[in-house]
Amino acid sequence: MTDDAQGRPHPFKARLETLPTSPGVYIMRDAHQTIIYVGKAVNLRNRVRSYFGSLSGAAPKVARMVGHIADFEYILTDTELEALILENQLIKKHKPHYNVRLKDDKTYPYIRVTVHEEWPRVMYTRKLVEDGSRYFGPFANAGAVQTTLDLLNRLFPYRTCDLMIDGKMPRPCLQYYMHRCLAPCAGLADKADYGRAIDQVVLFLEGKQETIVTDLQQRMDAAAENLEFERAAYLRDQIRAIEKTREQQKVFTTAATDEDVIAFARNNGEACVQVFFIRNGKLLGSERYILEGTGDHEPGEIMESFLTQFYEDATDIPPNLVLQHDLDEAAILEAWLRQKRGDTVQLTVPRSGEKRDLVDLVARNATECVEQMRQRWLSDEQKGVAALGDLQAALHLRAWPERIECYDISHVQGTNTVASMVVFERGLAAKKEYRRFEIKTAANNDFLSMQEVLRRRFRRAGQERAAQAARQPAPSAVTLAPSLAALEEEAHRQAPAVAATAAQTQLAADAEAPVEQITAGAPAAGDPAGTANAITGHQVANWTGWAVLPDLVIIDGGKGQLSAAVEVMAEVGLADIPIIGLAKQQEEVFQPGQALGRMLPRDGEALHLLQRVRDEAHRFAIGYHRKLRSKRAFKGQLDEIPGIGPKRKAALLKQFGSLAKMRAASIDDLAAVPGMDRRAAQKLKELL
Repeated sequence: MTDDAQGRPHPFKARLETLPTSPGVYIMRDAHQTIIYVGKAVNLRNRVRSYFGSLSGAAPKVARMVGHIADFEYILTDTELEALILENQLIKKHKPHYNVRLKDDKTYPYIRVTVHEEWPRVMYTRKLVEDGSRYFGPFANAGAVQTTLDLLNRLFPYRTCDLMIDGKMPRPCLQYYMHRCLAPCAGLADKADYGRAIDQVVLFLEGKQETIVTDLQQRMDAAAENLEFERAAYLRDQIRAIEKTREQQKVFTTAATDEDVIAFARNNGEACVQVFFIRNGKLLGSERYILEGTGDHEPGEIMESFLTQFYEDATDIPPNLVLQHDLDEAAILEAWLRQKRGDTVQLTVPRSGEKRDLVDLVARNATECVEQMRQRWLSDEQKGVAALGDLQAALHLRAWPERIECYDISHVQGTNTVASMVVFERGLAAKKEYRRFEIKTAANNDFLSMQEVLRRRFRRAGQERAAQAARQPAPSAVTLAPSLAALEEEAHRQAPAVAATAAQTQLAADAEAPVEQITAGAPAAGDPAGTANAITGHQVANWTGWAVLPDLVIIDGGKGQLSAAVEVMAEVGLADIPIIGLAKQQEEVFQPGQALGRMLPRDGEALHLLQRVRDEAHRFAIGYHRKLRSKRAFKGQLDEIPGIGPKRKAALLKQFGSLAKMRAASIDDLAAVPGMDRRAAQKLKELL
């Protein structure tokens, strides 16, 4: 281990010498105690020490990461397999910047078959719940799930409703007459026939169409022998539909094997992983998944990261995984996959022959995916850059509006008032930077609501900048500009008279706590063009989070809303940040000091960008308002139901989130909520 640049002993030297030599997981943190990397090791001492020795020959990404390590910790495990499992859990939870991460892995959709219910259903879901259901997936997008569900309902007659089945409906719905449901609601379904239809759904999703066809053929022959010609014709048509689906599935291997074939291509820090799902030698389907943070990682590391994160929640693990690249820890991964599948899983990297050709085909599909992503990025960025140039000229701004923030207020007759803050960077939505606020004061006044939001946002900026500047080396920390010094002072001064209310006391507390962020992940690094820093004259590099200031503020509203906003910007010492109002009715742009609004060219990119930003702020505010209103209505209606007390109400709210989802749930689903029982579930279903 080397000393630092001044020849002093490394600050971690004593700790590194005492690290254990057993397996475990190590966690690297930066100066803000944010987790930036999680790794596993067979020998913790050797692995962690390697980061603080000579980095000659190390990947650039590793060198950058080491420069940000301010602390580390470790967790011991008994085996390498336990270390692998723990590492994967921590990566999925914290999404460290320097790890390879499966993009939006928590939101992948699944197909759920409620085999535990008396009359099972087949449905779309994004949650894996241990309730006895069978799950199939994950799918890469909701469209793929819906396409599969449409096909299943054409092939097999199961119910798609969420009715409580008692067989007492006076007549079946249209689905019955279209031969897409056996109508258990009207007492027309034989339980054995319905169960057989659900079994066939499961077999189809498992890729076992041959088994389904054999069963249907036997039943068709039996119906014909019994002179049940109409039933025999229906079964014949069902067989033909399944056979047509089978014909569309290309045969990829001469052996009737079950395997997933996995390859990837990458560009600009992201990778597209293509997976072919082959069952019984035929291509059952294919999906694409995006990995973030692949940067300088070796191909084997990227492949290993994908396997551990994807198969953690996968509902179907085949006996064979055919891979594009070798893995350093293939044996550990095989042991982990065997544990999850309950049977042997073999990882292979073919060098030649039919399997290698198949891997190359999957890799070409992944390359095409990356190229499509690149072309889309180029197209979007070019449009964004053009729009920013037009906007700068139209508004007479002294610099490009690289970062734009837009604010909108949403309420219904003064109730459940909320606000949104959306961010566009280089003309594109930066959703990780979005914020939403619940208005604490002046809920019936749009002007005062807007002022409250801006005070909260920019006071928080002052606090964050002061904190981040204090953590910087002395030369940077002493360059605090007058405007930010005033901002910091303002953040700690008592607010005007309205601040004396109890609600304003709560507002001050909220200013200290993070406002909910719609997308998990680390905040984007500071302003790339340095324009926000130039506005304030404070040159601390790489502002993050709330400390990043906009180059342009947009207020959704006209002259009145703009005047209220300008007042706050002057109050917090940021009057030099450009600010405009965009009125909805005529799309007029209002700027401070101008008595009248003006119209930008209707066909110009500048106006189109402003409209996109404003519409996104409106959408985001409306979404939060509806969610808040739904929760409060939900709570109010539950208060009126006998047997639903505070604990049950809280559990139901956590599980379902809305009355609509609760109405759609079965009695079994309601009864499965912690604290509920079947009697309470039946009463709840009845009253809803």
